[in-house]
Amino acid sequence: MSAENALGGLGAMLLSGDVEVVDCTGVLGPDTPIIQLPPDFAKNTPKVEIHKISEYDSDGPFFAWNWMVLGEHSGTHFDAPHHWITGKDYSDGFTDTLNVQRLVAPVNVIDCSKETEANPDFLLTADLIKAWEAEHGEIGAGEWVVMRTDWDKRADDEALFLNADETGPHSPGPTPDAIEYLLSKKIVGWGSQCIGTDAGQAGGMEPPYPAHNLLHRDNCFGLASLANLDKLPAKGAILIAAPLKIERGTGSPIRALALVPKA
Repeated sequence: MSAENALGGLGAMLLSGDVEVVDCTGVLGPDTPIIQLPPDFAKNTPKVEIHKISEYDSDGPFFAWNWMVLGEHSGTHFDAPHHWITGKDYSDGFTDTLNVQRLVAPVNVIDCSKETEANPDFLLTADLIKAWEAEHGEIGAGEWVVMRTDWDKRADDEALFLNADETGPHSPGPTPDAIEYLLSKKIVGWGSQCIGTDAGQAGGMEPPYPAHNLLHRDNCFGLASLANLDKLPAKGAILIAAPLKIERGTGSPIRALALVPKA
């Protein structure tokens, strides 16, 4: 089938509903959970603010619009390589210089929801990924890989979403060997339903924060605070994860969309 015919067929299936568009994005607003770092370690991102300019009133009689206070890594968001020190030297590592061809790709959804419900500190290992591939098929070069935990069900409660105590945050994520294995498969990026791409306790791993350290070392992307991954099949969907074209941006809130064959 030619590319022209394939796109024509996709367009027809989108119009007919045979291919559904699934929103993999959380709501972005003042109540959106924001990552909290120790004050003696780093400066934190402010909470999202939305301020009205006008709404059919004396400040603008025919139109409504707002202005915002917004961090690049707020809500459902994209991590560009320049976000982490290991990716700082890539000229195409910013949101305005990256190759957009890489942003739309097949997505592999690894379901860990039962494990994470039982253990919020659950870690996905390389061996578990290989077992998933044995059941569902190999992860291909240039594809997205996301970890389904159903953590988005906590998003209405920031304390529950961050899930922190005196020992730090407790949320699931990948081990260093899991990320190294995925990078050996030449993936485009890794995604999580938690506040960041790493597990809550990833600061104690070697290297620390392996998703950040290793993904961006290899000029790959990260996605965080994804939603509705329970509506995606293990394989067979296409993920569109496009950041705003911010000048020298290290990341951006996104509207992550998945194209899913109708069941």
